[in-house]
Amino acid sequence: MALNASVGMTGEDKLKVNFTMPAKATSLNRHGAAVQLSRDLPVGSVVTLKNQRGAEVSARIVSVIAAKQGISTYGVEFVEKDEKSTQFWGISFPTNS
Repeated sequence: MALNASVGMTGEDKLKVNFTMPAKATSLNRHGAAVQLSRDLPVGSVVTLKNQRGAEVSARIVSVIAAKQGISTYGVEFVEKDEKSTQFWGISFPTNS
């Protein structure tokens, strides 16, 4: 979906430095999103996303979509396929019927 959301992201960057910072999630879907932030993250690493309601989920960096002007966009997928992750964005996605 072409919706955006502000999230907090916690993880470890390519330099093994721990970080917690705001990020912008775009292209939200039931399995994850594209997330933009000014950190260099390794593909395959696991981060924690925190939404504006305070819910947290683990997500894996699966791809680097773009990188320009110091901002990288990463494809992330939720690690767990549980109710917490399906409710994370606070929206109902259409079912595949």
